[in-house]
Amino acid sequence: MSGLHEECGVFGVFCPGAEDVAGLVYYGLYALQHRGQESCGIVVNDDGVFVSHKDLGLVGDVFPPERLSTLPHGSMAVGHVRYGTTGGSTRANCQPIEVNHQKGKLALAHNGNLSNAAALRDELELTGAIFHSTSDTETIAYIVTRERLTAPSIEEAVKRASRRLEGAYSLVLMSSTKLIALRDPHGFRPLCYGVTGDGAYVVASESCALQAVGAQFVRDVEPGEMLVFSKEGMVSHRDHCGSKGRSACIFEYIYFARPDSVIDGVSVHDSRIRAGRLLAAAHPADADIVIGVPDSGLDAALGFSLQSGIPYGIGLIKNKYIGRTFISPGQSNRLDKVKIKLSPVESVVRGKRVVLIDDSIVRGTTSQRIVRLLREAGAKEIHMRISAPPFLHPCYYGTDIDSEEHLIANHHTTQEIAAIIGADTLGYLPREALRELVGHDGICAACFDGSYPTPIPTDTRKDRFEQKLSEKR
Repeated sequence: MSGLHEECGVFGVFCPGAEDVAGLVYYGLYALQHRGQESCGIVVNDDGVFVSHKDLGLVGDVFPPERLSTLPHGSMAVGHVRYGTTGGSTRANCQPIEVNHQKGKLALAHNGNLSNAAALRDELELTGAIFHSTSDTETIAYIVTRERLTAPSIEEAVKRASRRLEGAYSLVLMSSTKLIALRDPHGFRPLCYGVTGDGAYVVASESCALQAVGAQFVRDVEPGEMLVFSKEGMVSHRDHCGSKGRSACIFEYIYFARPDSVIDGVSVHDSRIRAGRLLAAAHPADADIVIGVPDSGLDAALGFSLQSGIPYGIGLIKNKYIGRTFISPGQSNRLDKVKIKLSPVESVVRGKRVVLIDDSIVRGTTSQRIVRLLREAGAKEIHMRISAPPFLHPCYYGTDIDSEEHLIANHHTTQEIAAIIGADTLGYLPREALRELVGHDGICAACFDGSYPTPIPTDTRKDRFEQKLSEKR
């Protein structure tokens, strides 16, 4: 319930023969729906002919059975679910992006955010490129296409293009004959692959999506690695492996990823349990029950309970049948979205001293409303604990934090924030405890400590390509 969003999820399938690859991608995207709920799309390769459908909305809405059945069987397909950190929510920004050029077709799905997207776009436009979208994914597609004019193969073009990209990019690309998976040298965003029982290769942002389509997890794509799937099998290109320090986004473990996923060998569920244990050790509370904010606060709440000995309970119920756009225009000021999405279990919290666990506090408004809900349900005391450190800095790698001015921790002390949200006490996970969540130092925690692994872009606004004339500087 932090109000944060991750950019998207990618999925790709390569089959030895023509199969219902669209159906596989459909179920894979369903498993990745938590990573993006603005739009989605599928592109199928039917013997070199690309057939696609993309639109705004959730997977089940964009691909009802009658629409999904119109996509042909094929040898491979790529899919995407999107929440945009660069570019608005429009059909033009739906992915996968498709390109037709003299060396063949290309479909591209991207998870992450380029920190040098604006500079690359300016350079491309000055040399004649015409953009149809405002997402940085189209920039990647342009660079790959230009490199393909002189490169002997599509994989060599992708390899050359990657040398120009800075920031986060986990990519799945499809040409007429090959499926390519690429992860940036820092490994900001997750990417893995598996194999089905009939020999199809499956690439996904998270391992939970492999399980959803019956694929056996093989391994994570290494930071800097490129995998090429073709009729000849799978080939790994490791030219850029180790060229940068590993900087996996720590917030994947705290919030973004599904708890049943395993990223770079670390169980997301286990890392959240550890976060709760560490939180209990750092900020104990004298209380009667521990509850979590669904969904990402539940595992940390269990860890807090295990460490502290305070009983764990289900104190908040989430309405799982509400999408992000369920409130129609004009209602936002009259309806409390938190009350519609969350409901307290009065018998669990009434008269109790409650430890409330959530993954983060951004602006404080959501936390304030949740605390109020519990007060109205009869909670005697509310001790809020956050399974992440305070947000102090923007993220340039795919998390929707583009300004420091709206981050409450930049303007108030912990005690002041507790008073603002209405909690009796407040405690954050210590910053030095982050490495213990994954067992190594190869993480990016720039949103907490300001230590960025790449150069900081000069223009970080999400809508920088969609400004009104009166807003241009």
